[in-house]
Amino acid sequence: MLGWVITFLLIALVAAALGFGGLAGTAVGLAKLVFYIFLVLFVVSLVYSLITGRRPPAV
Repeated sequence: MLGWVITFLLIALVAAALGFGGLAGTAVGLAKLVFYIFLVLFVVSLVYSLITGRRPPAV
């Protein structure tokens, strides 16, 4: 999911450099949204693992 944030951020930077203001704003908005979703899911996962005491499987 963090890859999506980086992708949208790069799209926003390229669009801003080329002068496409509306597209850059949309891409920044999407990058922010995906980042916040990632952050919430990470915190929920962290709290869940602390409460249950389970660790992720070793690879």
